[in-house]
Amino acid sequence: MNGTREIKVGNLFMGGSNPVLIQSMTNTKTEHVADTVKQILELEAAGCEIVRVAVPTMAAAKAIKDIKAKIHIPIVADIHFDYRLAIESIHSGVDKIRLNPGNIGDINRVAEVVTLAKAKQIPIRIGVNGGSLDPEIYKKYGGLTAEALVESAMSHVKIFEALSFYDIAISIKASDIPITVKAYRLLSEKVNYPLHLGITEAGTKFSSTVKSSIGIGALLLEGIGDTIRVTMTDDPVEEIQVAKKILEVLDLRSFGIKIIACPTCGRTEVDLIKLAQEVEKRVENIDKNMTVAIMGCAVNGPGEAREADIGIAGGKGEYLLFKKGLVVRKIKEEQVMEALLEEIDHF
Repeated sequence: MNGTREIKVGNLFMGGSNPVLIQSMTNTKTEHVADTVKQILELEAAGCEIVRVAVPTMAAAKAIKDIKAKIHIPIVADIHFDYRLAIESIHSGVDKIRLNPGNIGDINRVAEVVTLAKAKQIPIRIGVNGGSLDPEIYKKYGGLTAEALVESAMSHVKIFEALSFYDIAISIKASDIPITVKAYRLLSEKVNYPLHLGITEAGTKFSSTVKSSIGIGALLLEGIGDTIRVTMTDDPVEEIQVAKKILEVLDLRSFGIKIIACPTCGRTEVDLIKLAQEVEKRVENIDKNMTVAIMGCAVNGPGEAREADIGIAGGKGEYLLFKKGLVVRKIKEEQVMEALLEEIDHF
């Protein structure tokens, strides 16, 4: 999207001119293979393109082999502290490693991981989080700052580059949106590696939706970011829905039917809220590149419908059906759902 270096993750390409990819992370115990596979398949069905699993134990690292055999998207091992877990994950066939060289310790251990990753052509994401910033860097900047996050990331980049390893992606997440956005802006001026965007510890579904949309969206609008993960204290499938919507409203990806609907007001004489919610639910799995406008009255209805492929505008007990702004016919309110779905089906 923004001219960053291209890396290969499983059967996908990240960076360069490739589409912004959607990621998530399981919340199952990775060594519980059946549970983990079940959740990954649910994420796949929702539109997840890369999935990360926690690897805190050797059993989890070994389980990757069995998990990978049953899923269809690239899998990433999330490694902290023990370099041996990264090595075992690579032997188990993982497609990417998430690693923070700073908490691995001995440079020789980092070098061992990098050497194997290079031989197996496995990329590594450097993941810097505001909550786990190096104490010396934290002290140097007097707290968590964008500059501190960038310095931490760059120190890790230099370690990899010194080992002639360049299949790198980078994330520098914090729960503070202005700090995160500034950090990514600064980092994007220093490196051309693919950037993984996210707001960490973003909270529950409502809070995360707002925070992630602002933070991730602001950066994507500036051409920064090659892959995203919406973090959410909820079922990870919910993360995918928000991530898809962020990319869709920014015209970066298309995931089927786009719904536009008015907020309703005192002029509305039909139950538009219920209709809009039902339409959105009924069309969410229809793979058609089209826009449907659901409007409450004739004030904005015809204008919005002109920009949509199909549109309806409510009146008292009835709707006008538009195609590219032209009125096709009137529909009784109780028949509008089926009539609209029929028009979408024939589009």
